[in-house]
Amino acid sequence: MDLWMRDTKSQGRLYYAVRCANSIQSTRSLALTDLNDHAPVFDPRAYTKTVSESLAVDSVVIEVFATDADAAQANNKITYSITPPMSEFKFGPENGVIVLKKRFNFNIVSDYSFTVEARDDGGLFDRATVNILVEDFDNMNPYFTQSLYRAVIQEDQMGGFLSILPEAILARDGDIGINQTLVYSIRAVSPDQYTSSFSIDPASGIITVVKGLDREEVTMATLNIQAAQTDDSLKTAEASLLVTVEDVNDNAPEFDAAVYAADILENSPEGSFVLRVRVTDRDEGGFNGTLQIIPESVPFAITPDGALQVKNSTALDREQTPRLSFQIEAREDAPPNRVVLADVVVTLLDANDNNPQFESANYEGMIFKNQTVGMTVATVHADDLDEGANGRVSYAIEGGNQDEYFSINAETGQITLMKEVVFQENEYLQFLLFVTASDGGEVTRFSSTQVRILAPGTSNPQFLLPSYHGSLQEEMDPPVQILKLTFLPPGIGVTLAVLSEMDKFSVEPDGTFLTLVRLDHEVRTNYSVRVSISDRTSSDETTVLVDVIDINDNAPVFASGPVKVDVGEDAELGANVTELAASDADSGFNGELFYSLRGGEGKFSIDPQSAMISLAGTLDREAQAEYTLEVVARDQGQPPRSSSAVVVVNVTDVNDNSPRFPQAQYEEVVPENFTVGTTILVLTATDPDQGSNALVTYRIAQQSPSTDPPVFILDPASGTLWLNTPLDFGKASGYTLTVEAVDGGTPALNGTCLVAVRVQDLNNEPPKFSRDRYDIAAFESLPSGTAILTLEVTDEDEAGFSNGHFLLNSDTFSINTQGTLSLNRNATLDREQQDNYLLQVVAVDSATDGLSATAQLNITVLDVNDNNPQFLPLPDPIVLPEGNYSAQAPWEVCSISTSDLDQGDNGKVTLSLSNPGAPFQFTEDGMLLAVGPLDREEKDTYDLVIAASDHGSPQRKNVTYITVTVTDVNDNAPEFSQGVYSRDILVKDAAVGDLVLTLSATDRDAGVNANITYSFSAGSPLLSLDSKTGDITLTSDLSGVTKDTMLEVTAMAQDQGEPQRTSTAMVEVSLFTVSLTPGVDFQSPAYNFSVAENEPAGAAVGVVKALTGSSLTQVTYALGSHTDLFAVDEEGVVSTLQPLDAETQEWYNMAVEATDSRTPPNTAVTMVSVRVEDVNEAPVFNNSVYSANIFSIAPYKYPVLQVEATDPDVGQTGQLVYSLEQDSGLLEVEPSSGRVYVVSVEGQAGEKTLTVRATDPQGLRATAEVKVTIQESEAADTVVISLNQPINTVDEKFVELESSLEIALDWTVKVLSITSISTFGGGARSSRETGKTYVTFIAMDTPGAIVPHDVKRKLQSERDAVTAELAKVFGQEVEHALEAGPGEPDSSQQTVVIVLGVLLALSMLGLVAVVVTMVVKSRKHSKGGKESSPKDMVSFGNHYQEHRNSLASESGSSNQEANPERKTSTRKSSSSGNSHTAEL
Repeated sequence: MDLWMRDTKSQGRLYYAVRCANSIQSTRSLALTDLNDHAPVFDPRAYTKTVSESLAVDSVVIEVFATDADAAQANNKITYSITPPMSEFKFGPENGVIVLKKRFNFNIVSDYSFTVEARDDGGLFDRATVNILVEDFDNMNPYFTQSLYRAVIQEDQMGGFLSILPEAILARDGDIGINQTLVYSIRAVSPDQYTSSFSIDPASGIITVVKGLDREEVTMATLNIQAAQTDDSLKTAEASLLVTVEDVNDNAPEFDAAVYAADILENSPEGSFVLRVRVTDRDEGGFNGTLQIIPESVPFAITPDGALQVKNSTALDREQTPRLSFQIEAREDAPPNRVVLADVVVTLLDANDNNPQFESANYEGMIFKNQTVGMTVATVHADDLDEGANGRVSYAIEGGNQDEYFSINAETGQITLMKEVVFQENEYLQFLLFVTASDGGEVTRFSSTQVRILAPGTSNPQFLLPSYHGSLQEEMDPPVQILKLTFLPPGIGVTLAVLSEMDKFSVEPDGTFLTLVRLDHEVRTNYSVRVSISDRTSSDETTVLVDVIDINDNAPVFASGPVKVDVGEDAELGANVTELAASDADSGFNGELFYSLRGGEGKFSIDPQSAMISLAGTLDREAQAEYTLEVVARDQGQPPRSSSAVVVVNVTDVNDNSPRFPQAQYEEVVPENFTVGTTILVLTATDPDQGSNALVTYRIAQQSPSTDPPVFILDPASGTLWLNTPLDFGKASGYTLTVEAVDGGTPALNGTCLVAVRVQDLNNEPPKFSRDRYDIAAFESLPSGTAILTLEVTDEDEAGFSNGHFLLNSDTFSINTQGTLSLNRNATLDREQQDNYLLQVVAVDSATDGLSATAQLNITVLDVNDNNPQFLPLPDPIVLPEGNYSAQAPWEVCSISTSDLDQGDNGKVTLSLSNPGAPFQFTEDGMLLAVGPLDREEKDTYDLVIAASDHGSPQRKNVTYITVTVTDVNDNAPEFSQGVYSRDILVKDAAVGDLVLTLSATDRDAGVNANITYSFSAGSPLLSLDSKTGDITLTSDLSGVTKDTMLEVTAMAQDQGEPQRTSTAMVEVSLFTVSLTPGVDFQSPAYNFSVAENEPAGAAVGVVKALTGSSLTQVTYALGSHTDLFAVDEEGVVSTLQPLDAETQEWYNMAVEATDSRTPPNTAVTMVSVRVEDVNEAPVFNNSVYSANIFSIAPYKYPVLQVEATDPDVGQTGQLVYSLEQDSGLLEVEPSSGRVYVVSVEGQAGEKTLTVRATDPQGLRATAEVKVTIQESEAADTVVISLNQPINTVDEKFVELESSLEIALDWTVKVLSITSISTFGGGARSSRETGKTYVTFIAMDTPGAIVPHDVKRKLQSERDAVTAELAKVFGQEVEHALEAGPGEPDSSQQTVVIVLGVLLALSMLGLVAVVVTMVVKSRKHSKGGKESSPKDMVSFGNHYQEHRNSLASESGSSNQEANPERKTSTRKSSSSGNSHTAEL
């Protein structure tokens, strides 16, 4: 029985049949019960679908399909699910359709990857992966990364900004998947006049400044920037750029005037105010720099605040410089240190500071017997450099006119005769008048001079000799004294005159005979001159004979110019060449000449007397053809004079040189088949002679071996050698010729040379290689140009293979003429490209018609490590999940394969990583392992540098890069783009559903882990939040809002990961009922305030106010500068931080910035100018107490001390007026200078106290106390000596005079006065008459006692010591004498004056009477024997220099020329008690 079955699973039944052996068949069916033995199966196993971001919710995303092989419905019913579940997708009830349940957001999640499961009811399942790729949809506007950018640029700078904060300007498309390109533009610029100053790159958004900004015009500019999509210009984003213009030092300082002018008195004291300049600078901070006067030598100084003051009063001399012009430089401290100049003109007003000055120190007049009353005797004249009345001079006779013979015109200075003078026979009378010149100044200044008037009687003058003889050398510069004429009577009153040759000679009153011009012996050798003498009554004549002595004042002179002479080069030594003589106009030795020769190189000599030139050395024309000689003629005068002439000697030729070949031997190679008649060589010989002596002809003197006919022929004229008969190498391999060159001289001279001609053999034997085949091995690294092998070739010809060459047809190899095979310089070997070369080389023995041989070259290329390992195609992408991997538990990432074209170890490759610290490593077979922890949020990709290194030497490697991507797990919470979201809404424009703002949060995770929903933590009745989009909308039209209101809610963002994570942000919505204008602005663009100086800290200056347009917005204020002096509070009140001083700085300019509380904040700037108002301040004395010591003999106007006060107010110190609080009959103070001086202290003693006050122009005053101690003293305490020195000399050296007297006397000496006038006598007498100066001084011993009597005795006893010390000061001619009183000379020093006896007696009586009267008057005031302290005497002597003019004036001084600028040394002591003591 057979059984067969058929399975029909589709019907769930089993069919079978049974067949018996007898062919009976029975067909049966069996119902099968299905078992759930098949799981559902997905086909395919992976699904991928790209869908648009705009796909609507509940739309089909993708359909998956699985089948179950089970037959029963219960076993094949499939249920689909997503594992794990996702909020974005869901399956249909029983099909594989996946439906979208949450809107796509490409910016958040751009692709989804999940697993779907198909499960039957029995629990069997299958899984497939689904990848949903979201395609971005253009539904969002662009956005800037920041709403407000800030940039800073220097003024006048153009180009881009160095930096923009908080980051560079950048806008992005809101649809990051599309990332549409954007176009940038500038919508507006504020202030709008600077719109053209900026440009923006449409593509990059880079903003550049195309026109420089001036900070002095604009300090800040705001740019509104827009970014628009190129495909839709309505999709835009906006941001603002706040540009701050930084100041640069681009403005020069400016003076308030281009030219300043001022008038001041000459000699104004130092520190006197002249004028004030003001400097401004438009740059920030104003002018900060230094003021300087140019040039520095001018007598002015300038203070930092611009006050111009006197620096050197001595230089303010109107008479020297009536107007001073200079410049003031203002130089900035900051680079580039700009400089500006202003001109200053200071005009000096006249002060009476000049004495009248006589034109001469002495004047002379003369009266003769024919005198007439009223005649002019002499005229004096003095000039005064001062102006006006100060310079108006009047004249007076002050002495010497006792008999009143003369009078003087006060205005003209003309002295006339008032009455006739009685003459005596043979006697001269003279009158010495003392004349003064006084100016018309308020304080008169004067000077004096002497006028000597002579009155000669009848003298009958005559010369002592009838003629005089003298001589002088010629050419002496006049005047030259030749002799002195003697005559009677000797003395004055006669006149000498030259009567002839008056243009050449003159005579002095004392008889000195002089020349007027230079005399020339060559023009005239002697002169006869008539001279007369006359006293205007009688006369006499004499003759002066003058011989002019010759001097050597003429140089020798040659008769002609350069001389040319011909001399044969064979001339004999000593032969005469030429004679060249000169002449000299002088006589004697001065005209005697000697000759010498220069040049000629020793070939010539000259006779020193005859000037004959002769030959001194042999000549050679060929060595030198011409000589230039210089003949020098020198006379014998003292000093000698010389001149020179030139002789040119031309050397003529003789035949003294043989022809000469340039070479002694010539060699030529000629092939044996050389053509007959062909030139072989051209010979040339030279002869240095000239003319026919140098004409050369040629001939062959000898040929070896000799032949007939000769083998060679030589052209006698040209020296050309050519072949005459054929050559045969077998007969002769070479020839030697002797060639002779003969010149045309008489006798003829010749020269020879040798010519060797070698016969060259012909080529008839082929070359041979040493081998037919060469096997060669070379490394592929062989350098280009390297030699590989040298081939050996032989040739049986005479020359062998020396002239042969090789042929090789190869681009890689070459062979040179020596047979060296080399690698071409432009070729390299590469085994990987070609490992063998088979070449053929040919050897050719001659370049032309050469014979050849051939050989084979077999070159094998050996391997070197010259190939880098190469990477095979790399896997892409390379991904792995983040995790905590280690070397013990690695993750296999991928396998990297490589190859290397080299062989052996050169081709063996090992992989390694070049990333230090990377958590990856390679195994030996190229498997990349993760061996360290990976965190996708910290780093989601790794750019690995893979190095593939071979094992060759040197080792080679290759590098490639792969990117390993780390996939995500949910370990990060969402993050809002802002911590606070704010929006301003105008209530009247609000409507239900209006979009207020959109929240935006991001999650660092990926996929569903980054899928975010939004919600409020607490509900708001006016706001609604879309959980998916983050859109916040209004739920009301806000009609119930009646005042500005702030809505604040907390928003929450939650991701869909496991576990879920959340974050929060604040939402602030400002509801305004009036306006939305966002901004802040000051009520005024500038504020001007003022504050009094010295106000205490905290004094209010003024108030600035900025408006925001909303009560919800707060404003804060800040100062831009001067924060150390001013402050501004939250109300805008500007106040001081410390007292201000108008004298230090009058104006302050600062910027005040207002900032509102909006986000981002708005700012505004205003300028505030504060003027510090000056307040009159009282002057201040430098010391509160001043003290001084004087003697009671101090005269009127004697300076005691000087007080000084300063005024804090600008420029008023020089305007202070000094006065005494109470009038004093003893002392007074000068109102302008503060100098306290003596009125009268005669008979006073003890301490006197005065109060001095200083008053400013507004009446404020200050006081100081002056204490003056008066020491009793009398005139008898002084000592007077006279010196035979001019008063100005003594005056200049009075300090040295004091020192010399102290050394000689061993006491302290103080000089009180120096005068040239004696008032003790019958009339005034000038020291000019006696040459005396009178010095009044006081001497004190160590205890301080005044010792006049001891001084006088010691002056006598120590006279030599005193004289020695005085000589150190005034010179050895100094003389001194003790005087009885000021200006009264000692009797031993009287000068005899020629006057009438009676007048002399009367004068002496008058002098005695005056002396007696003054002594009696002086003793009435004397209290006798008083001692004075040294301190008192020092103080009294301290002011001598300042009072000297006054003393001289009161004593009738004739010379007021004091030196007011010289100051005695003053010691000032300032104690802690604020006192001042003036002492020397």
